[in-house]
Amino acid sequence: MTYRLDGIMNIMASGLSAQSIRMNATASNLANAGSMGDSEENTYRSKHPVFQEVKQQIAGLSGGDQQIGGVRVIDIMKSQKPLQSHYDPDNPLADKDGRVFMTDVDPIAEMTDMIAASKEYTADVEVMNTTKSLLLKTIRAMNT
Repeated sequence: MTYRLDGIMNIMASGLSAQSIRMNATASNLANAGSMGDSEENTYRSKHPVFQEVKQQIAGLSGGDQQIGGVRVIDIMKSQKPLQSHYDPDNPLADKDGRVFMTDVDPIAEMTDMIAASKEYTADVEVMNTTKSLLLKTIRAMNT
């Protein structure tokens, strides 16, 4: 099984991009943790990216050879969970019945997701650095 250098870099770049989008969505969720609204429609809902595998068939590859691939974000989905509300008629955001709706953001789950995305981003950077280092060693060996 062989991998082309540009294929490895493309895979890692797609992973970096996807994890960056994931971290941005998580940061947005954390920034809105604890927010309230006057209705379910106007209250912040947590957002999560949807990933899709990317496969690119390379001309000349046989069935057993590895295709070049990667990942991409195809959508950012808003949570559809029902929101909790509580009675707080003195709140300026209260609806006509005195209810205030709370966001569905779970800060602990979001921090866990942020840590995972950060580790995956770091792993992609390490693979790119290792690939670069091996390429430089190969070039040096060819010039000696």
